[in-house]
Amino acid sequence: MRERARALVEAVQDEWCRAFEQLEGRPFREDLWRREQGGGGRTRVLEDGQVLERAGINTSAVSGRLPRALAARLPGTGDEFFATGVSMVLHPRNPHVPTTHANYRYFERGDKAWFGGGADLTPYFLVEEDVRHFHRTLKIACDRHDPGAYPRFKEACDKYFYLPHRGEGRGVGGVFFDELSGNLDRAFALVSDCAGAFLPAYLPIVARRKDTPVTAADRAWQEIRRGRYVEFNLLYDKGTAFGLESNGRTESILVSMPPRVRWAYDVQAEPGSPGEALVEVLRHPRGWV
Repeated sequence: MRERARALVEAVQDEWCRAFEQLEGRPFREDLWRREQGGGGRTRVLEDGQVLERAGINTSAVSGRLPRALAARLPGTGDEFFATGVSMVLHPRNPHVPTTHANYRYFERGDKAWFGGGADLTPYFLVEEDVRHFHRTLKIACDRHDPGAYPRFKEACDKYFYLPHRGEGRGVGGVFFDELSGNLDRAFALVSDCAGAFLPAYLPIVARRKDTPVTAADRAWQEIRRGRYVEFNLLYDKGTAFGLESNGRTESILVSMPPRVRWAYDVQAEPGSPGEALVEVLRHPRGWV
């Protein structure tokens, strides 16, 4: 399963990169790196594109001994581990195109092995058509394996991508799961289909919104909302914490940060605006399918 999982995440990285290279008309920069304690990864970054202000699509396969504090928070026994995964964060230039994140991973520790991952959408303005399309596409992928999976994964996504100090979600969710174990062949098939559903879920949204006219106020709102994204990643995201605590490559881990962001005092969305509609949904998650 180690080799199957590693081959999957590398194939998914290639597929996603090809799609966004075609969109931008230029290639990603690639950095290969090694981890002193064992393993390494393949970081691919595209910056300052016409559509994507920053895109990071990374794979890693690492192994070794878990730090004691990290071992206490993970299932399984013993200090030795293996982990492989693909992680993507896309920060579009146009505020009317949502930021998005996807991650699929496989982990082994002692007698325990499991899959985790998911995909979620972080718009700056609420367009219900786009949110429904994203969720519907992911649900179809989940339903092929377990009709009850999408509701569980959607609820888990809303709970995980939440900023308690703000009282709001990071975005409008998607699917999220962790410690998917038991029958690993079935879990592998589900993860494969979910990863394959990402481009059909996201690219039509990009096509519809990338040429939307943008005002200075739109851009300012985007940068303020990006601040919430940074807050979540640095304060609560388990993947960021695992990467840093396990001596991963810092540049690869923090490529998820948006290139332009701002914090301003007590900014509120204008009454009746799409921004206000978005904040209402972030504070009170809805069903989208």
